[in-house]
Amino acid sequence: MHDIPSYSPQAPERAEVDALPGLTLLQFGADWCGHCQAAAPAVAEALQADPAASALRHLLVEDGPGRPLGRSFRVKLWPTLILLRDGQEVDRLVRPTEAAAVARLLAQG
Repeated sequence: MHDIPSYSPQAPERAEVDALPGLTLLQFGADWCGHCQAAAPAVAEALQADPAASALRHLLVEDGPGRPLGRSFRVKLWPTLILLRDGQEVDRLVRPTEAAAVARLLAQG
């Protein structure tokens, strides 16, 4: 069984995210979210299987009403994974259930 990661209540500002160099995986959700808990093993498996993931910045951001970073990315469902390259969105995945889907997202980096 995989450990369920904690979503950080301290989100960076959008300008900070836009300025991040290289690859970043933003993962929006909440610790109490059942969909987020169910997706955690698939995300962990895909990250562990991808040799390039060591160079990937992975930010788990707590989302919800009044959270400006999630709103700026138009996040509506959790978890939402957004792959960024140099601060620009490459692609996103909503409510992943399989590691293969997460791996396809990561392969676009």
